[in-house]
Amino acid sequence: MNTRKPLFQFGYRRSADQDRPSPARHPVIVVGAGPVGLCTAIDLAQRGMPVVLLDDADRIGEGSRGICYAKRTLEILDRLGVAETCLEKGVTWKLGKVFQRDDQLYAFDLLPEAGHKMPAFINLQQYYLEHALVERAAELPNLDIRWRNKVNGLKRRNDGVTLTIETPEGSYDLDADWVVAADGARSAVRGMLGLDFQGEVFEDRFLIADVKMKGDFPPERWFWFDPPFHDGRSALLHKQPDDVWRIDLQLGPEADAKAEQAPERVIPRLRQMLGHENFSLEWVSVYTFQCRRLERFVHGRVAFTGDAAHQVSPFGARGANSGIQDAENLAWKLALVIKGEAPESLIDSYNLERSAAADENIGHSTRSTDFIAPRSAQELRFRDAILALARHAPFAKRMVNSGRLSMPSTYETLLLTPDEDAWSGSARLGAPLPDAPMRNSTGQPVWLLEALGGEETLIHVPSAGPRPTGARVLVIGEDLIDAEGVFAQRFDATPGSTYLVRPDQHLAARWRHVASPLIERASRRLRGLEEKHA
Repeated sequence: MNTRKPLFQFGYRRSADQDRPSPARHPVIVVGAGPVGLCTAIDLAQRGMPVVLLDDADRIGEGSRGICYAKRTLEILDRLGVAETCLEKGVTWKLGKVFQRDDQLYAFDLLPEAGHKMPAFINLQQYYLEHALVERAAELPNLDIRWRNKVNGLKRRNDGVTLTIETPEGSYDLDADWVVAADGARSAVRGMLGLDFQGEVFEDRFLIADVKMKGDFPPERWFWFDPPFHDGRSALLHKQPDDVWRIDLQLGPEADAKAEQAPERVIPRLRQMLGHENFSLEWVSVYTFQCRRLERFVHGRVAFTGDAAHQVSPFGARGANSGIQDAENLAWKLALVIKGEAPESLIDSYNLERSAAADENIGHSTRSTDFIAPRSAQELRFRDAILALARHAPFAKRMVNSGRLSMPSTYETLLLTPDEDAWSGSARLGAPLPDAPMRNSTGQPVWLLEALGGEETLIHVPSAGPRPTGARVLVIGEDLIDAEGVFAQRFDATPGSTYLVRPDQHLAARWRHVASPLIERASRRLRGLEEKHA
């Protein structure tokens, strides 16, 4: 049930490609203008790629759907030019509480340290994120969004893909060197290639409701096991902008999905939970979920991202967050390949890195689901014993699983150069760089990740030895000033330390002291130019 009208609607426009006697050819076509497809297209366009983005709808804004966006996702959105808009509108939070019945078992803080530009999480209805991304896309002259352009045919070729596209004015064909399928869980592109998911389907049903009301609840994540207002089940509460609250209620596998969405069933449940009836329903849905993925995310010249490639349960906010990290991982690699600066085999590393990330997310998601919704009497007894112990025993609190929240993946592939030195601090090889407050060469405040942007970069701490050379070098103390010492602490930086950062801001290599040939080899390696045995 959806009582909110679509917030944003876009008109169909005829493209010049529809009037050509033969199919126009484009370097890359992205299918699906949800958050993942929009992020992919914007990232590619910012890297100088002409992009066509196709979507079969003409609107966004039907139901809030995804709402929780994690720190790493916000850092990506910042580089894409939309984070400020999202932060202004969104509800910032970092604290969570877990209850059993009326008793609080424990609380947690997802960002206990200062010195980061982005918060741990924001809650923001998906339609607001999509609208910000659409507005950003409209600012990029090399990004062409085509609404009501539905892909209904696909033919693979050795050097690309031919798509058949249905519009209100008839069908036309397009040729693409590469296609990015970001068309969601029911991906038409996946179906056209005859691909299927592997994994697990869960039987339990959950009610999800967006409720508009004035509430005194703080901007925190509250999760209940066996709450007094919903005996024997679980419940989740999140605050969103516009006085809208997201409520999830476990219903059980036997629930009738259609009947449970009826207002006469929903409203009494919410009245019991909230203790009043001064609310209105914005959006209601009943869902089951899967923890599944494609065996491979790349098939010839077609790459799958987001829900088109993998699906997880909503516990832990791993869906949109992992999809946007897919987009970032793929975009820089695809741009280098199209420009001829990296071999086509570099795209295989997208499959390796992001399928491993999907396995990690699916593992967390499956364990959360098994704890929240036990499927046997034995699992239920184990869960209840852990909850009982958690009231008094710190070790048991760590075993309570109400949804391990989204964290960025640390990659372990041949694009990285293994450490030869010992390192401490929070920076990890293969992981996104931790942010740090800095000052630029004129003394103005700047954040480390802002300064990096989306280019391959060397960060160097000067010493008496020779300075490294590379495509782009930021020298600590000159280009960036570590006035608060946070960079030195997080990166275990000493004179001579040098860090090679990938275009997606993951740490590719680091050395205490380094010669230029090692840097060149590591740079070639992160672009897939080194031999596999290197």
